[in-house]
Amino acid sequence: MLYLSSVLAVTVALLVRAEILGLKPQIYVLKPVSTLLVIGVAALSLTEPVYNASYSYWILLGLGLCFGGDLALMFQDRRKPFMIGLVLFLLGHVAYTVAFTLLGVASSRTLLAGLVLLAAGLAFYRLISARLGSMRLAVILYFLIISLMVMQATSLLDSAQFNRVQALMVIGGAVLFYVSDVMLAANRFWRPWKYNRTSLAFYYAGQLLIAVAGSGFE
Repeated sequence: MLYLSSVLAVTVALLVRAEILGLKPQIYVLKPVSTLLVIGVAALSLTEPVYNASYSYWILLGLGLCFGGDLALMFQDRRKPFMIGLVLFLLGHVAYTVAFTLLGVASSRTLLAGLVLLAAGLAFYRLISARLGSMRLAVILYFLIISLMVMQATSLLDSAQFNRVQALMVIGGAVLFYVSDVMLAANRFWRPWKYNRTSLAFYYAGQLLIAVAGSGFE
């Protein structure tokens, strides 16, 4: 797992560089490889003496859907691939939400997280709403689902099936995933930014934390 994570750090750094410089051939190699490395880390949880099948399989399903989304978003300058990527990532978030809901325990902090995410979502929506056009409903649905995913991640803090380190890893991963999507949406619907592809560092760090949390169940 440490080896795969180290290789991932290198491929993601090279990927961000390739994205900023517009080196398409490198992107077409580095992006799929990076996601496959995260899938490999998640799959290693299945080799543990004790693992939670519900968590591991749902996370692997989510990563598989995100892998498809990553492939589609390599061509995000065109509307159709962008929409395909959006749908696949939406389904990936649903898979993660199911995993967190099955193992989590709702509490007052879960509700508080939901309220904070709702306020943040409404504030961000005001920034990007003018340029959403026909994608308005799709983007609203997407951010509702990813906000639900982050909220449900916080419910793992009260789960008997997660130790505190695992729960914090999942929460951190979910938040990083959320931040990467906000950066992507802000670049597309608010203000274009030359270095917006640094969002990939947040994305892969988040995915890695969620994947690593699958190991070490007691």
